[in-house]
Amino acid sequence: MSLFEYCREFDFSQAPVHTQGILRKSLLDLLGVMAGAVGNDTSQRIYRYAQVNYPAGGFMSRLPFDGRRVGVLGAGWAGGFMADSLDAHEGHFTSKGHAGATVVPAVLALADALQRQGKPISGHELLSVLCLGYETALRAGVALMATSPTYHASGGFSAIGVVCAGARMLGFDEARFRHALGIAEYFSPRCPMMRVVQAPTMLRDAHGAGAFVGLNALLMAREGLTGAPAETIEGQDVAPYWHDLGKRWEIDSQYFKPWPVCRWAQPALTAMLALRQARTDLTAQSIHSIRVETFYESMCLQGHRPMNADEAQYALAFPLAALVVRGQVGPAEVTGASIEAPDILAMSARIEVVEAADISARFPEEILSRLVVTLKTGEVLVSPVTAAKGDPNNPMSPEEISRKFDLFATTTLGVDHVEAVKRAVVGLGEAKDAISTLGAVFKPARGLKTDAAKVASPS
Repeated sequence: MSLFEYCREFDFSQAPVHTQGILRKSLLDLLGVMAGAVGNDTSQRIYRYAQVNYPAGGFMSRLPFDGRRVGVLGAGWAGGFMADSLDAHEGHFTSKGHAGATVVPAVLALADALQRQGKPISGHELLSVLCLGYETALRAGVALMATSPTYHASGGFSAIGVVCAGARMLGFDEARFRHALGIAEYFSPRCPMMRVVQAPTMLRDAHGAGAFVGLNALLMAREGLTGAPAETIEGQDVAPYWHDLGKRWEIDSQYFKPWPVCRWAQPALTAMLALRQARTDLTAQSIHSIRVETFYESMCLQGHRPMNADEAQYALAFPLAALVVRGQVGPAEVTGASIEAPDILAMSARIEVVEAADISARFPEEILSRLVVTLKTGEVLVSPVTAAKGDPNNPMSPEEISRKFDLFATTTLGVDHVEAVKRAVVGLGEAKDAISTLGAVFKPARGLKTDAAKVASPS
């Protein structure tokens, strides 16, 4: 069966029950991250950019947790950027990246635009195309990482998932589908990821670019523009990454983040949390120093004195210090005033981050760290080599995802709005109109400086 035939025929019920659960958990988790991010500086800047530069036209979409309509391409830019602006979304090991922060905002934008044109899709169909989008994006990512000498940002492959989902929503035939894939791959932002790791900025993992490129490819192909063959799908050297589509699920290898920081920092936070649970006397006041032994890419994070929220989230020392000092790391610990908090910075200065050859040798198949904590008494505590909480072998439970959603979203949405989003996701599979059911996702968050008179109605 060709990729086109698979995307056309796939039904969400064909996915294993376990995989269905991961997809649902991914959707709820991503929406929680987006809700927690909507009020931050990056999100508000990209929303203004979308409103000014992509005014509503033929395909109009509402901005998530804002409500104003812009052109669907602007919604792709804005939704992907916003989802990526709080580094807490799920990811995937062998692609070394993420699918959801591109696929979810892009698919929601297209579904919202189609509903406005009188072409709503059911909740079951939305789950089907989201599942397709995730799975094909991740496979494209694995293929790209296996064939390219450069470590690319996630936007370099995730647009493929947007096309696979969106082509079905738009009813493309096979020729138009292949052209859209070729356009998306040709224009995909193959950004050098380590550059933003070493010098963090708002650009992050290029999810806004990936969402834009995927949607743009669909609209271009819809108008008859042609695209080069997509080598990460059709090349002979990548066939092993596609031949078992529908039989083995890359989605099953998704991980989830308890904390809004780079995945490479999270094993160290997991190790510290375990040490603190075992030793109630392990506090900032009792610790003399901490040495983090980790793999090379994680060691590059460093981040002892971040200058802004981007640097705080692409850091290791600072969020680890925040966990020690504050007992948690949520949006409030990596944005705003916390970045200059003297108690966190004082702890961060006592943290050393070094590469350990034994741990580097196990990357990227395993993402691990080890802590050596020296107490002021002279006692030395050494953690086991630790994988991050949320890995497939150490998963976050649905209850933990729900609590994370509450922590991230309640401040921006309020309790009633949070519960409305949760109910919508739980009941999505039975919904006749997915976008109407997900109306709470497009309801403005409280406290945003939006002009209520310009917030469009759902229809």
